[in-house]
Amino acid sequence: MPIRRLAARELRPATRQTPRAINQQIVLGLLRSHHAMSRAALARRLGMQRSAIGRIVSTLIAQGLVCEGPAQTTARGRPSTLLHLDSRGRCAVAVDVRVTRTHLAVADLVGREISPVASFPTDLDPRAFVAHLAHEVRRLLAENPAAGRCQGVGVAVPGMLDRAGEVVVHAPALGWRNVALREMLAASLGLPVVMENAVKAWALAQVWALRGEPRSGDMVFVNVSDGVGVGVVIGGEVLRGRHNVAGEFGHLPLSVDGPRCACGATGCWEAYVSNLATLARYVGRPLEPGRPVPAEVARLTVDDVVARARGGDARALAALLTTAHYLGLGLASIVNALDPERVYIGGEISAAWDLLEPTVRAALAQRTLVAAAADVNIVVVAAEEHPRLRGAAALVGAPILGVQPIA
Repeated sequence: MPIRRLAARELRPATRQTPRAINQQIVLGLLRSHHAMSRAALARRLGMQRSAIGRIVSTLIAQGLVCEGPAQTTARGRPSTLLHLDSRGRCAVAVDVRVTRTHLAVADLVGREISPVASFPTDLDPRAFVAHLAHEVRRLLAENPAAGRCQGVGVAVPGMLDRAGEVVVHAPALGWRNVALREMLAASLGLPVVMENAVKAWALAQVWALRGEPRSGDMVFVNVSDGVGVGVVIGGEVLRGRHNVAGEFGHLPLSVDGPRCACGATGCWEAYVSNLATLARYVGRPLEPGRPVPAEVARLTVDDVVARARGGDARALAALLTTAHYLGLGLASIVNALDPERVYIGGEISAAWDLLEPTVRAALAQRTLVAAAADVNIVVVAAEEHPRLRGAAALVGAPILGVQPIA
């Protein structure tokens, strides 16, 4: 296993409390990934004495991070008390900003949705957007008083943020540059606000969920929606790069002579596989960035096209398979560059994966440099699971529940 090189500024001297703090983090990670475990199961998992686990658990309960559930009878007939992360009386609002609509929900600190997912049309003027979002957040909290005290708002943004997570440096599809979104929203709501790139937030949530588990290999997260977002996890850490813009594979060119992308360049992967590209392909109307979306495209959704393809519409199936071909070509660039253990695919297009996979795999095999790499494990995440909303909720909940963020 490669050894990570640490900068001197990252180093902290160990103290007598360091082993206990590490073990507490591991216990919290196991409870997050398994949802519930008994003291005996934790002791077996960690190879520790029950008494040592008992002391750790008692400390976490006293800190309000862990709570006990009702006793359950085990296979041996002995009652066992299950432990859970304690999210009682506290909640977060998760926000997933997209070009066409913004989705939000009230969630507990573990990321489970408490309220139904609501949405509203995304205002492209930042100030109008903040005013509209603040109104929707207040309305949602007022409708769900039993959720408890709101600890903050997590916002997943389809664009590049500064290192501090305060400014949207560039969100091409939204047309935003250098928008101080966090400050504006926090001032409007009077609540803590945490922002992250949408797919990086999804990747962070997945990594946090695996804390306490063995390393699961390098992972790539690809979200195909109004745009194409990519998050990369290498060695258990989210790849950020010098300017926090690493992983923007959606704007690698498939062809310099291709269609114009929202970023202003031509032939970007996003311009071939985004939802809007699929819809425009189906209706036979090319999109022109910066101009209103044609009415016949705006009236449709990818779900509509998928339903029509399943109903025998040959044009709908052809549009989806063309998207699948370009999706596979772009994935090949990622696999060639990173050789990940697995690739997660999310977005509305995932509903048609049974139709798309053979074409995706064929294009992937066509462009990968090593044949074995084309067999990369692809995990499809249904749009109904709202992975970007889960990521937004984790931005608030994970640090409160003692799961340390990853730089």
